Amino acid sequence: MASSKASPSPPPSTTESKQQNPQSEEMVTPTASDISSVLDSPANKAQEAHHIAFFNSIPWCSSLLGSNPNLIISQSVSRIIRPSGCEEDALISQTLNSPDAIPAYITFYSPPPKPTDYVNEVKSLIALGPKVNGWEGICHGGIVMTLLDEVMGQIFAVNKDSGAMGSKMPLLTGYLNTEFKRPVRTGTKEKPAIVLVVARMTKIEGRKHFCEGVVYGDEEGRNELARAEALFVQLREQKL
Repeated sequence: MASSKASPSPPPSTTESKQQNPQSEEMVTPTASDISSVLDSPANKAQEAHHIAFFNSIPWCSSLLGSNPNLIISQSVSRIIRPSGCEEDALISQTLNSPDAIPAYITFYSPPPKPTDYVNEVKSLIALGPKVNGWEGICHGGIVMTLLDEVMGQIFAVNKDSGAMGSKMPLLTGYLNTEFKRPVRTGTKEKPAIVLVVARMTKIEGRKHFCEGVVYGDEEGRNELARAEALFVQLREQKL
């Protein structure tokens, strides 16, 4: 990606962070359901700060993050370091969380007029290393679809957290129709490529939630590389 200065090394993986900082063992204390406690843990606060600093070191990413002083910028919920034994969101928080796969991933959005109003659009910056390759230097198509599905899911995470959605029941992907327009390039372990993923909620019909997402990259995130339309269906509340 174009940059006027060299980017710092990507953030260390969860495993590396634990080896370097014995205090990360504090992560075993919260229960799996106590997400707010997990988010506020020292390990997650450190990881979030490192990821935001990494993207701020890249001029075009920094411009996006600084475009609105009211932007809410955070580590994506599915990327948080969870308590020992919790396998929720393991694909994003563990399997792909390494310096040569997806070393950094943050989500940002503009706050709604009222705290409980619906947030209809979220954006994410994601770093891509060589371990997500299909062809050399090109991200595997299945991973591209995963990124689109993942960032669309952040819409629900944000609105559940604010109470805008009401029900906190999970949503499952009904379909994810994807169009690949250009190759999604990857980088190296030392200098991963950066993509911008934008996800929007387009319609809600009962338990059905319709979304669209676009992956931008190359030339400082100006080129549209892939797009998708998706349906997510929220599970029914269980009756006692």
